Amino acid sequence: MTEHSSRSPTLQTLVGLGVVLLALGLGWGASTLPSDAGYGGVGPNFLPWVVSAVLLVCGVLCVLHARTGGFRDLEEGSGDARAHWAGFVWVSAGLLLNAALITTLGFILSCALCFVLAVRGFRSAEGRLDLRPVAWLRDTLIGVAVAAPVYWMFTKMLAINLPGLTSTGWL
Repeated sequence: MTEHSSRSPTLQTLVGLGVVLLALGLGWGASTLPSDAGYGGVGPNFLPWVVSAVLLVCGVLCVLHARTGGFRDLEEGSGDARAHWAGFVWVSAGLLLNAALITTLGFILSCALCFVLAVRGFRSAEGRLDLRPVAWLRDTLIGVAVAAPVYWMFTKMLAINLPGLTSTGWL
């Protein structure tokens, strides 16, 4: 990012306004949730309201900060000046496929697929994209090794149902 664009009060104000809009959207969503007090005396809309309020305060402060001299002590970004679109596509495909296939493949396999595609995206951005079958297999095994304990912790220890591949609760 260039010195001029990263320090532009107009762009910084737009970032703050984006946070304000996000907070308002979250607040609107929280208003549609039931407020009946449950365990602990709070309802399901409590946390979304808290997050919305904190985001709103942060967004307003960002706008005020941008309008009174800009974001102070802003460091230069460490990434490239331009987006790496191929990497973005790999990671986006992983996230979208995970969301689309989680009820079909189950949590473990869909998250492993997301991991594999995200790794492709990040390695592509580093200029180290590896499309050999052994790389796909290695990343799949790592993805399963990460997703399986998470699945088992949620389903077995916390009794939170996540989509599984089988009805046994282990896959």
